[in-house]
Formats: sequence, structure tokens, C-alpha cells
Amino acid sequence: MSKSVKSKRIAIVGTGAIGGYYGARLAEAGQEVTFLLRSDYEYVSQHGFNVESVAGGFQLPEVACARDSADIGPVDLVVIAWKATSNRHYEKVIRPLLHEDTQILTLQNGLGNCEALAELFGARRVFGGLCFVCVNRISAGQIRHTASGQVRVGEYQPDGSDRLADLVASLRDGGIDCRGVDNLECAQWTKLIWNIPFNGLAISEGGVDTQALLAIPDMEGRVRRIMAEVQAVAASLGHVIEDSFIEQQVTVTRTMNAYQPSSMIDYVEGREVEVDAIWREPLRRARKLGVSVPEITRLLGEIDSRLKN
Repeated sequence: MSKSVKSKRIAIVGTGAIGGYYGARLAEAGQEVTFLLRSDYEYVSQHGFNVESVAGGFQLPEVACARDSADIGPVDLVVIAWKATSNRHYEKVIRPLLHEDTQILTLQNGLGNCEALAELFGARRVFGGLCFVCVNRISAGQIRHTASGQVRVGEYQPDGSDRLADLVASLRDGGIDCRGVDNLECAQWTKLIWNIPFNGLAISEGGVDTQALLAIPDMEGRVRRIMAEVQAVAASLGHVIEDSFIEQQVTVTRTMNAYQPSSMIDYVEGREVEVDAIWREPLRRARKLGVSVPEITRLLGEIDSRLKN
């Protein structure tokens, strides 16, 4: 570990694909990491993690884990990686993990997570992270990372200090490809360029992977129309997302082969889907701004219809 970066005591809240992968990377690099677990606690406490990764696989036969955040106690950094559908538990779970200077990094999808955390725990603590990664939890303690991996981190309330740079340096020192962003809101809308169409259409088409989705006639055209609407909403907020980024996202998705988006997996396996954070809240903001988004509106209607059946 670099001597220039102070080691942090870290709690991972939500140890699925994202929390498991990035938390395991931090632990492998020697960071002091404790995983908060529910259903996987028995397995992970006995066997640890096995990570298959295009960036180099590894095993962690022993990890620190707990069933209750009160058993972990105050830490320096809380990394939230559970689905936004669990946000009603923020207060109960996160409060025992905080000391006066604890930072909170949410790696969750969609919009509204940082606002909710700031209201409960204070805006200055809160950082948002956007994960550009293909990773799935195969089973308890088994993580499969198949592409990409960069995390972009921004401050919810920038204050001109070095705290963002320090956090980014700490994550890099923990084996994570991480970079800071000056404008978190812009980064969030940039991530939605992919999440809104691909997570959504994978559900509206009945639970299909990205390869099958793009094989449907005119589906790529629909993807591009949805992406253009996200781009337009971002522009109305003053954030420029270049056309080249849209092209790159479509191209990259073709290389993912039969990748299963996280929301599609939740839908197929009968779990609650992050509808509010990924589709409903962006649509609400678009309407508030007066931006016409008929394709996103149509997609949300199709998702709601699928989830009712």
C-alpha cells in the first residue's frame, strides 16, 4: 500500500455482484474491509470469496464479515452497493457505521440515492460512484467479472478540498481502476445512457441478455432513440454527452456477448426491480425540465406491465 495514502477501515453494505467484486479487490490489496452479509453470511464466513476476472482472478479464503452493522461499528468509509430498492433501510443499517468523519460512497444505480443519504447523514459525507463494469454474482461467494471495471467518483457537495482526490487515491491503492469526476450529476446521466435502455429493454422483451436483445429487428434503433432522450435531458441540465459516447456504448455492448443486465436478473429471478431509481426518477426530472421523452415513457410503461404479470 502506498505510504502517501492513509489506510481506511471500510464497510461494504450490500455484498452482491458489485459489493462483492470491489470489496474483494480492496481486501486482496490489503485494505481493512468488513462485509455486511445476509443470505450469504454462512458460506462467505466459512469459505470467503472466489473471483473470476478478466483483470486477474483470485481467492480470498478468509474475510471479515458480519450480519449486523452494529457488530462492525464505526468505520472510515461506508461503500453502499445494495439495490436502491433497499434504501428504506439506510438509517438503521448505516447509522451504526458512522463516526464524525466517516465518508459514504454509494455505488448504486440511478438517481436519488445521494439525495436520500445527504438528507439523513449530511451532504458533506456523501460521494457517488458510477461502476462501468460487467460483473455477476454466480452463487454465494462466487463473483464473475467479464469486462471493464472502472469506477468514476464524484462529490455530492464539492467543497474545494482534497477529499475527493484522497478517496480516489485510496480506491486506486486498493486495486480499483478509479478516477474522480468534477460533476457528479453529469456522470450519473452519462451512466444512464446505458442503464435506461439496456436494463429496461431486457425486461420489456421478457428477460433477455444483451446479445439476444440486439438481435431483435430494429432494437438497436430503439436503443439509440432512448439514449438520445437521456442525452437531451442531460443537455437541458447543462451537461454535454457527445454522440461519440453513444456510439461507443452500443459498440461495447456488442462485445459483451450474452451479458445479463442486473435488472433483468432481478426480474427473471422474481426480485424487486430498481424501477424508481433507474426509470421513474429520471422520467420525473425530464418532465420537470419540460423535455419530451416518449421513448422512455413507453419503456417505463412496458416495464410496469411486465412486473404486474
